[in-house]
Amino acid sequence: MKTVTQRLLTYVKHNTTSDFNSATYPSTRTQLHFADYLVKECREIGLVDISVDQNGYVMATLPETVPGAPVIGFIAHMDTSPDAKGDGIMPNIVEQYDGGNIPLNNISISPEEFPILQNYIGDTLITSDGTTLLGADDKAGIAEILTAMDYLKRHPEIPHGKIRIAFTPDEEIGRGVDYFSVEDFGADFAYTVDGGELGELQYENFNAARAIIHISGKNVHPGTAKNIMINATLLGTEIAALLPEKEIPAKTDGYEGFFHLCSFQGTVSSATLTYIIRDFDNNTFEHRKNMLQMIVDRKKNQYPNAISLEIRDEYYNMSSCIAEHMSIVGLAKEAMEFCGVSPIIRPIRGGTDGARLSYMSLPCPNLFTGGHNFHGPYEFIPVSSMNKAVKTIIKIAEMGRNLDFKKKL
Repeated sequence: MKTVTQRLLTYVKHNTTSDFNSATYPSTRTQLHFADYLVKECREIGLVDISVDQNGYVMATLPETVPGAPVIGFIAHMDTSPDAKGDGIMPNIVEQYDGGNIPLNNISISPEEFPILQNYIGDTLITSDGTTLLGADDKAGIAEILTAMDYLKRHPEIPHGKIRIAFTPDEEIGRGVDYFSVEDFGADFAYTVDGGELGELQYENFNAARAIIHISGKNVHPGTAKNIMINATLLGTEIAALLPEKEIPAKTDGYEGFFHLCSFQGTVSSATLTYIIRDFDNNTFEHRKNMLQMIVDRKKNQYPNAISLEIRDEYYNMSSCIAEHMSIVGLAKEAMEFCGVSPIIRPIRGGTDGARLSYMSLPCPNLFTGGHNFHGPYEFIPVSSMNKAVKTIIKIAEMGRNLDFKKKL
Protein backbone atom coordinates (compact mmCIF):
# COMPACT_ATOMS: atom_id res chain seq x y z
CA MET A 1 0.00 0.00 0.00
CA LYS A 2 1.37 3.44 -0.95
CA THR A 3 1.83 5.87 1.89
CA VAL A 4 0.29 9.32 1.81
CA THR A 5 3.81 10.76 1.51
CA GLN A 6 4.63 8.61 -1.51
CA ARG A 7 1.45 9.74 -3.21
CA LEU A 8 2.07 13.44 -2.54
CA LEU A 9 5.67 13.28 -3.76
CA THR A 10 4.44 11.73 -6.99
CA TYR A 11 1.45 14.02 -7.51
CA VAL A 12 3.29 17.33 -7.05
CA LYS A 13 5.55 16.51 -10.00
CA HIS A 14 2.52 16.81 -12.29
CA ASN A 15 2.26 20.41 -13.47
CA THR A 16 -1.38 21.41 -13.03
CA THR A 17 -1.24 25.20 -12.73
CA SER A 18 -4.59 26.72 -13.70
CA ASP A 19 -4.84 29.81 -15.90
CA PHE A 20 -7.36 32.56 -15.22
CA ASN A 21 -6.93 33.97 -18.73
CA SER A 22 -7.73 30.70 -20.50
CA ALA A 23 -11.00 30.32 -22.40
CA THR A 24 -10.97 26.51 -22.17
CA TYR A 25 -12.31 24.19 -19.48
CA PRO A 26 -10.33 23.06 -17.72
CA SER A 27 -8.06 26.03 -18.20
CA THR A 28 -4.94 23.92 -18.84
CA ARG A 29 -4.60 20.55 -20.56
CA THR A 30 -2.11 19.37 -17.96
CA GLN A 31 -5.02 18.99 -15.56
CA LEU A 32 -6.63 16.51 -17.93
CA HIS A 33 -3.39 14.51 -18.01
CA PHE A 34 -3.33 14.42 -14.23
CA ALA A 35 -6.99 13.41 -14.18
CA ASP A 36 -6.14 10.38 -16.34
CA TYR A 37 -3.35 9.49 -13.92
CA LEU A 38 -5.76 9.64 -10.96
CA VAL A 39 -8.17 7.33 -12.77
CA LYS A 40 -5.36 4.75 -12.87
CA GLU A 41 -4.77 5.28 -9.16
CA CYS A 42 -8.44 4.64 -8.44
CA ARG A 43 -8.34 1.43 -10.46
CA GLU A 44 -5.24 0.22 -8.62
CA ILE A 45 -7.02 0.73 -5.30
CA GLY A 46 -10.03 -1.23 -6.53
CA LEU A 47 -12.62 1.52 -6.52
CA VAL A 48 -15.66 1.18 -8.79
CA ASP A 49 -17.81 3.46 -10.95
CA ILE A 50 -14.64 5.32 -11.95
CA SER A 51 -15.11 8.08 -14.49
CA VAL A 52 -13.45 11.14 -15.96
CA ASP A 53 -15.42 13.43 -18.26
CA GLN A 54 -14.39 15.96 -20.91
CA ASN A 55 -14.22 18.68 -18.25
CA GLY A 56 -11.69 16.76 -16.20
CA TYR A 57 -13.92 15.72 -13.28
CA VAL A 58 -12.75 12.44 -11.77
CA MET A 59 -15.31 10.49 -9.76
CA ALA A 60 -15.17 7.07 -8.11
CA THR A 61 -16.94 4.93 -5.51
CA LEU A 62 -15.92 2.87 -2.53
CA PRO A 63 -18.85 0.43 -2.10
CA GLU A 64 -20.61 0.29 1.24
CA THR A 65 -20.10 -2.41 3.83
CA VAL A 66 -23.24 -1.22 5.67
CA PRO A 67 -26.37 -0.78 3.57
CA GLY A 68 -28.72 2.11 4.13
CA ALA A 69 -26.14 4.54 5.52
CA PRO A 70 -25.79 8.11 4.19
CA VAL A 71 -23.59 8.49 1.12
CA ILE A 72 -20.55 10.60 2.11
CA GLY A 73 -18.37 12.43 -0.40
CA PHE A 74 -14.77 13.59 -0.20
CA ILE A 75 -13.53 16.17 -2.71
CA ALA A 76 -10.17 17.77 -3.54
CA HIS A 77 -8.92 19.85 -6.45
CA MET A 78 -6.22 18.98 -8.97
CA ASP A 79 -4.99 22.44 -9.99
CA THR A 80 -2.37 24.54 -8.28
CA SER A 81 -2.39 28.30 -7.91
CA PRO A 82 -1.10 30.49 -10.75
CA ASP A 83 0.31 32.83 -8.07
CA ALA A 84 3.63 30.96 -8.15
CA LYS A 85 5.59 28.70 -10.51
CA GLY A 86 4.08 25.22 -10.54
CA ASP A 87 6.17 23.29 -13.05
CA GLY A 88 9.45 21.58 -12.31
CA ILE A 89 8.54 21.06 -8.66
CA MET A 90 11.33 19.31 -6.75
CA PRO A 91 10.07 18.26 -3.31
CA ASN A 92 12.50 18.67 -0.43
CA ILE A 93 12.24 16.37 2.61
CA VAL A 94 13.39 17.63 6.01
CA GLU A 95 13.62 14.69 8.38
CA GLN A 96 13.51 15.24 12.14
CA TYR A 97 13.15 19.01 11.83
CA ASP A 98 15.42 20.63 14.43
CA GLY A 99 13.61 23.93 14.92
CA GLY A 100 15.99 26.06 12.87
CA ASN A 101 15.94 27.72 9.46
CA ILE A 102 15.20 25.51 6.48
CA PRO A 103 17.57 26.71 3.71
CA LEU A 104 16.25 26.44 0.16
CA ASN A 105 17.28 27.99 -3.15
CA ASN A 106 17.57 31.77 -2.57
CA ILE A 107 15.20 31.68 0.43
CA SER A 108 14.81 30.01 3.79
CA ILE A 109 11.75 29.03 5.80
CA SER A 110 12.41 30.59 9.18
CA PRO A 111 10.71 30.01 12.56
CA GLU A 112 11.15 33.73 13.22
CA GLU A 113 8.90 34.49 10.27
CA PHE A 114 6.72 31.38 10.62
CA PRO A 115 6.50 30.54 14.38
CA ILE A 116 4.14 27.62 13.65
CA LEU A 117 7.27 25.65 12.70
CA GLN A 118 7.98 25.23 16.42
CA ASN A 119 4.99 22.89 16.59
CA TYR A 120 6.74 20.44 14.29
CA ILE A 121 10.18 19.96 15.87
CA GLY A 122 11.17 16.33 15.37
CA ASP A 123 8.66 15.87 12.55
CA THR A 124 9.33 15.20 8.88
CA LEU A 125 8.46 18.22 6.73
CA ILE A 126 8.00 18.43 2.98
CA THR A 127 8.82 21.68 1.17
CA SER A 128 9.60 22.73 -2.38
CA ASP A 129 13.17 23.60 -3.38
CA GLY A 130 12.34 27.29 -2.97
CA THR A 131 11.88 28.11 -6.65
CA THR A 132 8.26 26.90 -6.96
CA LEU A 133 5.26 26.29 -4.78
CA LEU A 134 4.94 22.77 -3.39
CA GLY A 135 1.42 22.01 -4.57
CA ALA A 136 0.10 20.49 -1.35
CA ASP A 137 -2.88 22.75 -2.07
CA ASP A 138 -4.53 20.54 -2.98
CA LYS A 139 -2.53 17.49 -3.96
CA ALA A 140 -2.16 16.68 -0.28
CA GLY A 141 -5.96 16.49 -0.14
CA ILE A 142 -5.99 14.10 -3.10
CA ALA A 143 -3.24 11.97 -1.54
CA GLU A 144 -5.06 11.83 1.79
CA ILE A 145 -8.41 10.87 0.25
CA LEU A 146 -6.92 8.11 -1.92
CA THR A 147 -4.78 6.75 0.92
CA ALA A 148 -7.88 6.59 3.13
CA MET A 149 -9.87 4.84 0.40
CA ASP A 150 -7.02 2.36 -0.11
CA TYR A 151 -6.97 1.59 3.62
CA LEU A 152 -10.74 1.11 3.80
CA LYS A 153 -10.67 -1.14 0.73
CA ARG A 154 -8.00 -3.29 2.38
CA HIS A 155 -9.92 -3.42 5.67
CA PRO A 156 -13.50 -4.45 4.83
CA GLU A 157 -14.10 -5.17 8.51
CA ILE A 158 -14.40 -1.40 9.07
CA PRO A 159 -18.12 -0.60 8.69
CA HIS A 160 -19.07 2.31 6.46
CA GLY A 161 -21.65 3.40 3.97
CA LYS A 162 -21.08 4.18 0.31
CA ILE A 163 -18.26 6.68 -0.21
CA ARG A 164 -18.00 8.89 -3.28
CA ILE A 165 -14.83 10.79 -4.15
CA ALA A 166 -14.24 13.53 -6.71
CA PHE A 167 -11.28 15.52 -7.96
CA THR A 168 -11.97 18.84 -9.67
CA PRO A 169 -10.03 21.24 -11.92
CA ASP A 170 -9.66 25.03 -11.77
CA GLU A 171 -10.60 25.58 -8.13
CA GLU A 172 -7.81 28.12 -7.72
CA ILE A 173 -9.38 30.41 -10.33
CA GLY A 174 -12.92 30.10 -8.97
CA ARG A 175 -14.25 27.73 -11.65
CA GLY A 176 -13.86 24.39 -9.91
CA VAL A 177 -17.49 23.28 -10.05
CA ASP A 178 -18.74 25.18 -13.10
CA TYR A 179 -19.79 21.86 -14.71
CA PHE A 180 -19.90 19.60 -11.66
CA SER A 181 -22.97 17.37 -11.55
CA VAL A 182 -24.19 17.00 -7.98
CA GLU A 183 -26.75 14.49 -9.25
CA ASP A 184 -24.10 12.28 -10.86
CA PHE A 185 -21.92 12.53 -7.76
CA GLY A 186 -24.80 11.19 -5.70
CA ALA A 187 -23.59 12.03 -2.19
CA ASP A 188 -25.91 13.15 0.59
CA PHE A 189 -23.22 15.45 1.93
CA ALA A 190 -19.50 15.88 1.39
CA TYR A 191 -16.27 17.39 2.68
CA THR A 192 -13.64 19.21 0.73
CA VAL A 193 -10.19 18.21 1.98
CA ASP A 194 -8.61 21.54 1.16
CA GLY A 195 -7.83 23.27 4.46
CA GLY A 196 -4.59 24.28 6.11
CA GLU A 197 -3.04 23.37 9.43
CA LEU A 198 -3.80 20.29 11.48
CA GLY A 199 -7.32 20.42 12.93
CA GLU A 200 -8.89 23.08 10.73
CA LEU A 201 -12.63 22.54 10.31
CA GLN A 202 -14.44 25.23 8.37
CA TYR A 203 -17.99 25.97 7.36
CA GLU A 204 -17.75 29.73 6.82
CA ASN A 205 -15.91 31.42 3.98
CA PHE A 206 -15.57 34.73 2.21
CA ASN A 207 -18.07 36.07 -0.25
CA ALA A 208 -15.89 36.60 -3.29
CA ALA A 209 -15.84 38.76 -6.40
CA ARG A 210 -13.25 39.53 -9.04
CA ALA A 211 -12.92 42.99 -10.55
CA ILE A 212 -11.03 43.95 -13.71
CA ILE A 213 -10.36 47.60 -14.53
CA HIS A 214 -9.32 48.44 -18.08
CA ILE A 215 -7.83 51.86 -18.78
CA SER A 216 -7.20 53.35 -22.22
CA GLY A 217 -4.63 56.14 -22.18
CA LYS A 218 -3.55 58.70 -24.75
CA ASN A 219 0.14 58.65 -25.58
CA VAL A 220 1.87 61.62 -27.16
CA HIS A 221 5.45 62.87 -26.97
CA PRO A 222 6.11 63.95 -23.36
CA GLY A 223 7.58 67.20 -24.59
CA THR A 224 4.22 68.31 -25.97
CA ALA A 225 1.95 66.37 -23.62
CA LYS A 226 0.43 69.18 -21.59
CA ASN A 227 -3.40 68.87 -21.44
CA ILE A 228 -3.26 66.04 -23.99
CA MET A 229 -1.55 62.96 -22.52
CA ILE A 230 -3.57 60.50 -20.42
CA ASN A 231 -1.11 58.16 -18.71
CA ALA A 232 -3.03 54.93 -18.19
CA THR A 233 -0.57 53.53 -15.65
CA LEU A 234 -0.62 56.72 -13.60
CA LEU A 235 -4.42 56.73 -13.69
CA GLY A 236 -4.37 53.15 -12.41
CA THR A 237 -2.27 54.19 -9.42
CA GLU A 238 -4.76 56.98 -8.67
CA ILE A 239 -7.62 54.46 -8.59
CA ALA A 240 -5.65 52.08 -6.37
CA ALA A 241 -4.80 54.91 -3.96
CA LEU A 242 -8.47 55.71 -3.41
CA LEU A 243 -9.18 52.31 -1.83
CA PRO A 244 -8.73 51.97 1.97
CA GLU A 245 -5.02 51.34 2.52
CA LYS A 246 -5.53 49.14 5.59
CA GLU A 247 -8.14 46.89 3.97
CA ILE A 248 -5.66 44.63 2.21
CA PRO A 249 -4.66 41.01 2.95
CA ALA A 250 -1.41 42.00 4.68
CA LYS A 251 -3.30 44.12 7.25
CA THR A 252 -6.43 42.06 7.94
CA ASP A 253 -7.32 38.77 9.60
CA GLY A 254 -10.23 36.88 11.16
CA TYR A 255 -13.54 38.16 9.83
CA GLU A 256 -12.04 41.30 8.26
CA GLY A 257 -12.55 41.64 4.52
CA PHE A 258 -10.24 43.23 1.97
CA PHE A 259 -9.46 44.48 -1.52
CA HIS A 260 -6.50 42.62 -3.06
CA LEU A 261 -4.68 43.97 -6.11
CA CYS A 262 -3.62 40.73 -7.78
CA SER A 263 -1.99 42.24 -10.86
CA PHE A 264 -1.26 45.60 -12.44
CA GLN A 265 -0.02 45.67 -16.02
CA GLY A 266 0.37 48.95 -17.81
CA THR A 267 1.99 51.41 -20.15
CA VAL A 268 1.11 54.99 -20.97
CA SER A 269 -1.35 53.73 -23.60
CA SER A 270 -3.17 51.07 -21.60
CA ALA A 271 -3.37 49.47 -18.17
CA THR A 272 -5.26 46.63 -16.51
CA LEU A 273 -5.80 46.19 -12.79
CA THR A 274 -7.18 42.92 -11.44
CA TYR A 275 -8.68 42.85 -7.94
CA ILE A 276 -10.28 40.23 -5.79
CA ILE A 277 -12.85 41.49 -3.27
CA ARG A 278 -13.54 39.47 -0.13
CA ASP A 279 -15.88 39.80 2.86
CA PHE A 280 -17.80 37.43 5.15
CA ASP A 281 -20.78 39.72 5.64
CA ASN A 282 -23.20 39.97 2.69
CA ASN A 283 -23.96 43.66 3.24
CA THR A 284 -20.32 44.66 3.58
CA PHE A 285 -19.49 42.59 0.52
CA GLU A 286 -21.98 44.59 -1.52
CA HIS A 287 -20.62 47.80 -0.01
CA ARG A 288 -17.10 46.92 -1.17
CA LYS A 289 -18.24 46.30 -4.73
CA ASN A 290 -20.21 49.55 -4.71
CA MET A 291 -17.21 51.45 -3.35
CA LEU A 292 -15.01 50.28 -6.22
CA GLN A 293 -17.74 51.16 -8.72
CA MET A 294 -18.06 54.66 -7.24
CA ILE A 295 -14.30 55.22 -7.43
CA VAL A 296 -14.22 54.15 -11.06
CA ASP A 297 -17.27 56.30 -11.87
CA ARG A 298 -15.55 59.28 -10.28
CA LYS A 299 -12.53 58.79 -12.52
CA LYS A 300 -14.77 58.24 -15.53
CA ASN A 301 -16.14 61.73 -15.01
CA GLN A 302 -12.60 63.08 -15.16
CA TYR A 303 -11.57 60.89 -18.09
CA PRO A 304 -14.61 60.06 -20.28
CA ASN A 305 -14.41 56.85 -22.32
CA ALA A 306 -11.05 55.92 -20.77
CA ILE A 307 -12.06 53.43 -18.07
CA SER A 308 -14.23 50.30 -17.86
CA LEU A 309 -14.96 48.06 -14.89
CA GLU A 310 -16.11 44.45 -14.86
CA ILE A 311 -17.13 42.86 -11.54
CA ARG A 312 -18.03 39.18 -11.36
CA ASP A 313 -19.17 37.30 -8.25
CA GLU A 314 -17.25 34.04 -7.78
CA TYR A 315 -18.75 32.36 -4.69
CA TYR A 316 -20.62 33.10 -1.48
CA ASN A 317 -20.36 32.32 2.23
CA MET A 318 -21.60 28.77 2.73
CA SER A 319 -22.47 29.27 6.41
CA SER A 320 -26.18 29.80 5.70
CA CYS A 321 -26.31 26.49 3.80
CA ILE A 322 -24.43 24.52 6.45
CA ALA A 323 -26.51 25.98 9.29
CA GLU A 324 -29.30 23.51 8.49
CA HIS A 325 -26.85 20.58 8.53
CA MET A 326 -24.63 21.16 11.55
CA SER A 327 -24.69 17.43 12.28
CA ILE A 328 -22.07 16.93 9.54
CA VAL A 329 -19.82 19.51 11.24
CA GLY A 330 -20.36 17.64 14.50
CA LEU A 331 -19.45 14.36 12.77
CA ALA A 332 -16.13 15.78 11.55
CA LYS A 333 -15.38 17.30 14.95
CA GLU A 334 -16.05 14.01 16.74
CA ALA A 335 -13.92 12.08 14.22
CA MET A 336 -11.01 14.48 14.70
CA GLU A 337 -11.18 14.19 18.47
CA PHE A 338 -11.26 10.38 18.23
CA CYS A 339 -8.05 10.61 16.16
CA GLY A 340 -6.34 12.84 18.71
CA VAL A 341 -6.78 16.02 16.67
CA SER A 342 -7.98 19.19 18.37
CA PRO A 343 -10.56 20.82 16.06
CA ILE A 344 -9.82 24.42 15.10
CA ILE A 345 -13.11 25.87 13.92
CA ARG A 346 -12.35 29.07 12.07
CA PRO A 347 -13.60 30.86 8.94
CA ILE A 348 -11.85 30.27 5.64
CA ARG A 349 -10.14 33.46 4.51
CA GLY A 350 -10.66 32.27 0.98
CA GLY A 351 -13.00 29.79 -0.63
CA THR A 352 -13.31 26.17 -1.65
CA ASP A 353 -15.31 24.17 -4.14
CA GLY A 354 -17.41 23.29 -1.10
CA ALA A 355 -18.71 26.83 -0.83
CA ARG A 356 -20.28 26.67 -4.28
CA LEU A 357 -21.38 23.06 -3.88
CA SER A 358 -23.22 23.97 -0.69
CA TYR A 359 -25.30 26.40 -2.77
CA MET A 360 -25.87 23.55 -5.25
CA SER A 361 -27.63 21.48 -2.53
CA LEU A 362 -24.55 19.48 -1.51
CA PRO A 363 -23.61 20.60 2.04
CA CYS A 364 -19.83 20.60 2.06
CA PRO A 365 -17.66 21.80 4.98
CA ASN A 366 -13.88 21.87 4.66
CA LEU A 367 -11.31 19.63 6.39
CA PHE A 368 -7.62 20.25 7.02
CA THR A 369 -4.84 18.84 4.84
CA GLY A 370 -2.09 19.88 7.27
CA GLY A 371 -0.28 22.33 4.99
CA HIS A 372 1.01 25.85 5.57
CA ASN A 373 1.92 28.90 3.45
CA PHE A 374 0.08 27.78 0.33
CA HIS A 375 0.51 29.50 -3.06
CA GLY A 376 4.20 30.29 -2.74
CA PRO A 377 7.75 28.95 -2.26
CA TYR A 378 7.47 29.02 1.57
CA GLU A 379 4.87 26.25 1.49
CA PHE A 380 5.44 23.21 3.70
CA ILE A 381 3.47 20.29 5.09
CA PRO A 382 4.28 17.97 8.03
CA VAL A 383 3.96 14.25 7.32
CA SER A 384 2.35 13.66 10.71
CA SER A 385 -0.46 16.08 9.81
CA MET A 386 -1.13 14.25 6.55
CA ASN A 387 -1.32 10.95 8.41
CA LYS A 388 -3.81 12.48 10.85
CA ALA A 389 -5.89 13.71 7.91
CA VAL A 390 -6.01 10.17 6.51
CA LYS A 391 -7.14 8.79 9.88
CA THR A 392 -9.79 11.51 10.18
CA ILE A 393 -11.25 10.68 6.74
CA ILE A 394 -11.37 6.99 7.66
CA LYS A 395 -13.08 7.75 10.96
CA ILE A 396 -15.64 10.06 9.34
CA ALA A 397 -16.48 7.26 6.91
CA GLU A 398 -16.87 4.80 9.77
CA MET A 399 -18.80 7.02 12.16
CA GLY A 400 -20.92 8.52 9.40
CA ARG A 401 -22.78 5.25 8.89
CA ASN A 402 -24.78 6.04 12.04
CA LEU A 403 -25.59 9.65 11.19
CA ASP A 404 -29.28 10.42 10.94
CA PHE A 405 -28.98 12.77 7.98
CA LYS A 406 -31.98 14.21 6.20
CA LYS A 407 -31.07 16.18 3.11
CA LYS A 408 -33.25 19.25 2.67
CA LEU A 409 -34.26 19.85 -0.91
